[in-house]
Amino acid sequence: MLYEFKESDAWDFQRFIGIPAKQRGDELQFHICPYCKGGGSKDAGTFSINLRTGQFKCMRASCSASGNMLTLSKDFGFSLGTVVDTYMNQRRRSYRAFKKPAAPIQPKPAALEYLKGRGISAGTAAKYQITVRNDKPDVLVFPFLDESGQMQLVKYRRTRFDPKRDKGKEWAEANCKPILFGMYQCNPENKTLVLTEGQIDSLSVAESGIENAVSVPTGKNGFTWLPHCWDWLQKFDTLVVFGDCERGEITLLEDMRRRFSGTVKAIRQQDYKGCKDANELLQKYGPEAVRRAVQQAEVVPVRQVKELADVKSVDLFSLPKIPTGIKALDTVLSGGLYLGQVMILSGKRGGGKSTLGSQILANALNAGKSIFAYSGELPDYHFKRWIDLQIAGRSYIIDRSRDDGTISYYITNSTAEKISEWYRGRALLFDNQAAEDEELYDLLKTIEKAVQQYGIELVLLDNLMTALDVGMDVDLYRSQSKFVDKLVKMAKRLNIAIILVAHPRKNQFGKDDTDEISGSGDITNKVDIVATYKRGKDLPDTERLLSVSKNRLTGRLAVDKQEIHLFYDPVSKRVSDSESDFDKQYNWIRSADEFVSMNDDEPTPFE
Repeated sequence: MLYEFKESDAWDFQRFIGIPAKQRGDELQFHICPYCKGGGSKDAGTFSINLRTGQFKCMRASCSASGNMLTLSKDFGFSLGTVVDTYMNQRRRSYRAFKKPAAPIQPKPAALEYLKGRGISAGTAAKYQITVRNDKPDVLVFPFLDESGQMQLVKYRRTRFDPKRDKGKEWAEANCKPILFGMYQCNPENKTLVLTEGQIDSLSVAESGIENAVSVPTGKNGFTWLPHCWDWLQKFDTLVVFGDCERGEITLLEDMRRRFSGTVKAIRQQDYKGCKDANELLQKYGPEAVRRAVQQAEVVPVRQVKELADVKSVDLFSLPKIPTGIKALDTVLSGGLYLGQVMILSGKRGGGKSTLGSQILANALNAGKSIFAYSGELPDYHFKRWIDLQIAGRSYIIDRSRDDGTISYYITNSTAEKISEWYRGRALLFDNQAAEDEELYDLLKTIEKAVQQYGIELVLLDNLMTALDVGMDVDLYRSQSKFVDKLVKMAKRLNIAIILVAHPRKNQFGKDDTDEISGSGDITNKVDIVATYKRGKDLPDTERLLSVSKNRLTGRLAVDKQEIHLFYDPVSKRVSDSESDFDKQYNWIRSADEFVSMNDDEPTPFE
């Protein structure tokens, strides 16, 4: 496909043209039209681009500019990528004009003799008007005729090529319009087209009784022909790629799979019978083998698409998961966070979302899982202190009264050391001293490397806004959406679970105290689980409610009267649905007890 619209292209055009714009629903509305500039009355808001289709229109009657992103690319010199730029440049370029022959070119004997040796009959040579140069009978002439029969390009090929003597085996006339060889000989009523790499190969396909056979003008890597043949190519529903078979790969296939809008088929590897191309197959095995290869060509599977029948049937509840350690939440989630899932955890500011997030990390560590945390608001030592208290539990926490009457809580150095050793190799923290400008990309790359190196299974990102490092501007929603989209894909690709803390924002109209996830209309659609941590109207400060408003895997929710009732312990900072968990001993205690001191002169048990 030459071009497929992406929402980002509309925003990129807005930045390119420099006209302020706002998103209104599916429309990107510009302050003024880039064509008419609002006219004499400076009319505002008349021009918009649809963010789903890429179509644009100016509502001013005297302007009425309309079209798509390709139109904007042409009219304003806006780049939509190398392929589109090449298309536009090629369309605007003027090429050499050939005089149309009064009659079809007749093959000369030297051409017929050579082609006969390659398995090509005189009839096929005549149909494609193949001949040799008058002054050099050892040079084949391939006329490239467009669908109307107008010659656009002439290509030459030496029949007796000597690399020591000759500069090149093939060449073409200068300043010719690059088109496909064989266009004029094709029947557009037949909706299947065979594409080969070389002209001899397309002749071989035609020789085998296949009606529509064309070849590219400049080999597998040159696609200068595409802009000029684009409209003609759309007349066909199916494209059979019969490229050269090189090291198990078929040339032209990957490019055409991306660029052809219809069905793309490829010759099966076994039907090449060990041959490189169509001509070699013709010479060794005859026209029937070539014909059968084309007839048996298979549809190239669409990337990221698989047969439903090939999907392994599994018991959802038996899939690997990470328990949150909060029994009521694990019940709703059918056992915990499943690997490959992303959960958004939201709630009002100061409500304890970060504490709940670190509690789930602590519980995962206790269950033997490896974790990674990004804390964009807390220094590393503050984050560690908080989770240290959760890991230690009440029994190992000491309270200390301050001069002002307040009480602070801490753990001893020896306890902290034991817990740190328990963390070793299983608990990783993003270094938030990294370069701010690259933070978004560094964070995503770091997560992937940590997963690969340390076997991370659970990731906590606290929070979305600090991870993005963007201001509240017109690009905020797009930045959020792209980032969450990357996280969702990463979770599935790496088979990890991710908790994303998303701070809410006040309703933009400021009429009430209602909070919502910034950009919720998009990002909450992308994730698997949406949970909200909040204070109940009639609950004490040490109690909370946790709602689960989305649970993609099983559909089980916890909303309204089914919300999960949680307790918070100010001493241990633990969060649980049972207050008895505040005194629960975590496995770091057992781990520490497994070590014994030995003198240096004592032999080890295995010596």
